[in-house]
Amino acid sequence: MEEDQLPKNVQGVVIISLPPPDKPSLGKTITAFTVTDDDSSPFQDSVMPNEDRSRIDTPETDPPIPSYPPEHRLQFSFRRLLFRGPTKLFSFFAIILFALFLYGSVCSQTHLEFRNSEREDQTDSFFFPLFPKFGILGQQDVKLKLDKIVDVQRENLVSQGSNDINKLVASRVAAVDSSSIFPVRGTVYPDGLYFTYLLVGNPPKRYFVDMDTGSDLTWIQCDAPCRSCAKGAHLLYKPARGSILPPTESLCTDVQKNQRHGNHDNFQQCDYEIEYADHSSSMGVLVRDHLDLVTTNGSKATLNLVFGCGYDQEGLLLNTLAKTDGIMGLSRAKVSLPFQLASKGIIKNVVGHCLSDHEAGGGYMFLGDDFVPFWGMTWAPMANVLTTDLYQTEILGIRYGNSLLGLNGPSKVGKVVFDTGSSYTYFTKEAYLNLITSLEEVSEFGLVRDESDATLPICWRPNFVVRSVKDVNHIFKTLTLKFGSKWWILSTLFHIPPEGYLIISSKRNVCLAILDGSDVHDGSSIILGDVSLRGYMVVYDNENHRIGWERANCAVPRRLRKSQNSKPNSMR
Repeated sequence: MEEDQLPKNVQGVVIISLPPPDKPSLGKTITAFTVTDDDSSPFQDSVMPNEDRSRIDTPETDPPIPSYPPEHRLQFSFRRLLFRGPTKLFSFFAIILFALFLYGSVCSQTHLEFRNSEREDQTDSFFFPLFPKFGILGQQDVKLKLDKIVDVQRENLVSQGSNDINKLVASRVAAVDSSSIFPVRGTVYPDGLYFTYLLVGNPPKRYFVDMDTGSDLTWIQCDAPCRSCAKGAHLLYKPARGSILPPTESLCTDVQKNQRHGNHDNFQQCDYEIEYADHSSSMGVLVRDHLDLVTTNGSKATLNLVFGCGYDQEGLLLNTLAKTDGIMGLSRAKVSLPFQLASKGIIKNVVGHCLSDHEAGGGYMFLGDDFVPFWGMTWAPMANVLTTDLYQTEILGIRYGNSLLGLNGPSKVGKVVFDTGSSYTYFTKEAYLNLITSLEEVSEFGLVRDESDATLPICWRPNFVVRSVKDVNHIFKTLTLKFGSKWWILSTLFHIPPEGYLIISSKRNVCLAILDGSDVHDGSSIILGDVSLRGYMVVYDNENHRIGWERANCAVPRRLRKSQNSKPNSMR
């Protein structure tokens, strides 16, 4: 039949060839052709019934090869996998789970990068460098030991160390007012606390405040008049009579509801009273005054901030106020600084900090989500977001090396509080005692308990020269906190290396910076203090109720470091 004589609806042609009369055993030959308009595929493979194909395509000694439709071949493969044993079946499912996990991670990361790329040019975040506390805890002249000259009046720094900080200052000074960026120094020991600054009043005046993620209220020492105030870094804040907050304000109610003595019977002003975990306290009144903030691109924001005017401080707090003026409250409370800024639409309710694990210390903090890394963060959900203003999450286990330390209570589920207001870390009673038992092995490496060293409850005297914690890294093991899942391989982990729980005292002893937390809060929580948060970028995302962390170089944020690399001339 001619090609043009084929019917239009014919889609294929089958040709049946009969065997020669003298050789009927050869069987029939069936050949099928598919008619198509695609010149690249003029025909398909030949198809024939099984009984005839076995005679034509294979020797008579070979078994017939069955041909299955695609769905049957899939069932056959899975069934074969099933009967080959549980090991291969488990491997099959493990590969599928890993592929799904990898796909979800990549998609989530891509989404975050896309979302944050849209915010690249936005400037609704505020950057706060952290300052040292020179001269406290018995240090006579830390400035000279760090080889720096500080001019407090001009707020300039001449430093022979940390080129990253010098580059940061130089790269931002052209775009941002000089009062918005400061060199960063300070450490857990011997400085004790990290602090930054606020510009308050009209005209604005600078006040140093300790950054505290465990405190609600921001307050500074003031002359109202002052009953009990420390020397401080600056002259006492003087509130105007019209700036005092009346007790009818909603923020006054929020502050007073958690006070030990409840509401005060004062109808002219809103009194506050705060007692801290070390039994220090601050009393005063709430005021509203101007707060000046400068964004990272130089735009300025001025708002009316509600904060505390502290005129009566008691306890160890007076010692820490030797070089500062107050405390910056960064918790989740409505009166906290980030919440007030977010409620006015100035920033997203996100707080972040990065405390350097370098010997010189320092670091930075920020308010807003512009400095949250696009990738690399590990996240854990906040716990009890409706019942507490603390930044805490549930913990399912803690190990020292391979030794499980255990948690208090029958549920074996504890809580971890991230608290920059605490210099050291506190464990629950059970975890602390188990840790001490595990640390007895260090005596085999020449470390002997030194009861005469009162720096911390447990200090060891080495029989070799120790200049830094790095000299004993091979003796001590990493602490690992486990969140999220009871399976260690699937859980979220927070690693604390020896540098995160040891300090070197003035006697050159090795001291344990983890303390017994039986009397801290209710004794059932682990408190991660500054010593264990160093070397991490930690982010408190109040928008999505989660806490994140990643190992980081805390000299310069990743975003500013990128801008420095793209503009090398601005750093000279």
